[in-house]
Amino acid sequence: MNLFTTLKGSLMEQFFPAGWDLEKIDRCVGLPRQEALVREAHWNASFEPVPCASLAQFDTYMGHEIALLIKQTRDRGEKLALILPVGPMGMYKWTIYFLKAWNVSASHVYGFNMDEWSDAEGNTLPPTNPGAFQYAMENSFYHQLGELTVPENQRNFATKENLPLYAEKIEKLRSEGAKLAVVYGIGRVFHIAFWEPHFAEEYESESLWRADTHRIAAKLHPLTIEQNAITSFKSRTTLVPCYANTIGPGLFLQADYAIGGADGLLGRGMMWQGMSLLTTLKYGPDPWVPSSYMPTLPGKLFFLNDLAGPLVPELN
Repeated sequence: MNLFTTLKGSLMEQFFPAGWDLEKIDRCVGLPRQEALVREAHWNASFEPVPCASLAQFDTYMGHEIALLIKQTRDRGEKLALILPVGPMGMYKWTIYFLKAWNVSASHVYGFNMDEWSDAEGNTLPPTNPGAFQYAMENSFYHQLGELTVPENQRNFATKENLPLYAEKIEKLRSEGAKLAVVYGIGRVFHIAFWEPHFAEEYESESLWRADTHRIAAKLHPLTIEQNAITSFKSRTTLVPCYANTIGPGLFLQADYAIGGADGLLGRGMMWQGMSLLTTLKYGPDPWVPSSYMPTLPGKLFFLNDLAGPLVPELN
């Protein structure tokens, strides 16, 4: 018996975003591994999925890709507007390692944190709070770069005052010849940043959805909250905020280059990100599946091998 053939009228029917084609998702994630990584017509010619054999390899490869982008733009005399996530995070130590090894300054980089936890009014935690994304970015990346770091006045965080200014700041940088790049992870419900699938219902057209640059106090999907309870809050669902400030497709889909990462293995055969990765690769662009647009951009998507399947049940 297939869950998706018995879903109608159940509690789960109301739980999943209304625009999901569940049978299509199941086809995406049920493919044999040799088919799962076959190129699709909607992929950008310069998009490449990169399998990694271990978390150490994943962190190193992804960190090198970010560092190389920073080096290449500096070598060309270009500014770099860089949208950054707090998750995944392990790649930053390698970005730091390579930049220090090459003695490459990031003074030409303008950092834009893609999201931040908030309350229902968009108020965020103080930057000294260890739970704040700003705290994580400052202490895991910017401070660790030392003299090579991004200048403090070129670091942007997703407060309700500053997030609405991102689009204008990035547009100005691009008018000066800057490149725009986005580093991203993929959410359990296929979000990029905290741009959730159920937001699609609010837009009359795909073009309007694609144009929206940000959202203050975005209401998060329950699966997003539970994902973060597992990955960041040691299972304490009660600690996870239900809202976040986030960039939208009007920013992340404008990138000249995208560097993605999927490392969601939990050990002992358990994972949370296999469906997210395979649907991202195979579904095709759809506002109800925000991450489905990322293969349409030039760039690389690094992932742990096991996430690509086969995704079949097993006894642990």
